[in-house]
Amino acid sequence: MPLRMSSSWLATLAVAALALTVAHAQEPARQFTLSRPYLGAGMEIPYWEFGGHSVVSDEYIRLTPDRQSKQGYLWSRLPVLFDHWDLIVEFKVHGSGRKLFGDGMAFWYAKQPMTPGPVFGSVDFFSGLGLFFDTYSNHNGHHHHAHPYISAMIGDGTLHYDHDADGTLTELAGCEAQFRNKPYPTRFRVTYLNNVLQVFHDIDNERSWKECFTKSGVHLPSGYHLGFSAATGDVADAHDVITAQLTQLHGQPKQPQRPLQETRELRQTEVPFVAEAPLKRERVNDDHGDTIGSTLGSIALIFLGSLAVIALIVGGIVFYRSKQEQHKAKRLY
Repeated sequence: MPLRMSSSWLATLAVAALALTVAHAQEPARQFTLSRPYLGAGMEIPYWEFGGHSVVSDEYIRLTPDRQSKQGYLWSRLPVLFDHWDLIVEFKVHGSGRKLFGDGMAFWYAKQPMTPGPVFGSVDFFSGLGLFFDTYSNHNGHHHHAHPYISAMIGDGTLHYDHDADGTLTELAGCEAQFRNKPYPTRFRVTYLNNVLQVFHDIDNERSWKECFTKSGVHLPSGYHLGFSAATGDVADAHDVITAQLTQLHGQPKQPQRPLQETRELRQTEVPFVAEAPLKRERVNDDHGDTIGSTLGSIALIFLGSLAVIALIVGGIVFYRSKQEQHKAKRLY
């Protein structure tokens, strides 16, 4: 009889493998580290660029305030030239909304840095890895999942991220994670080693990692930039990045040693891909979505219906009184 391993055992093995890998890692790379105090000379963050509605304080880098229609970003100025790496980020998503809030934030390892756009504040049709922390559910048909939700997408420059489908049409993998409105900072970890992508989180302040997903056959070129972005629309939240550190890992060489110029040219032409890409799912429209538009539409219909009822009642009263006056006039005559 074939042996079967429970998901808890697989998660334990994944964390153990991660610990063994990190034990052989180098020190965090200074040029890809974020720590307090953030600002250096000239009121800039060394090695990083921020913009949009981002604000830097003593305690956090706020990508968006808890206000509607805001976008912000934070990107590394230098590209990551490591083939294998491990990233740990401390962040916080919070706001005053109880039922409606969003939209969310993203971590990027991408070719196009500092380009604002519609995908959580960054560009669509990107090349690289996007890790999305989505707090607003669009309830698209049978692809619905609970939110907040962490999902990954590998973009090759031709794929569109569909917000209405919660990104499920191009999702590599993901997990539900209640990271919003915690009274403490939450953390996530991304490890890329030997074409295996792993994502972990610590949302319960336990100082230990829980696996979100592990995917093999993921090919990411070196030479891309690290980034964070966030966006709000009709709903809002504050999205904060607190600390980040990237560490080079020792893995198998991706390719034979080449001259520097040839390596640079190869980085320009390499395209990210997944060896066993998930099956493409068709777009499913959901007429019962819990979106802002449908909510406002329902309110408008209720309001118009109420006005119609009031108009009928008032009209009936006026008509009744008119008939009564006519009846009295006839009797007097």
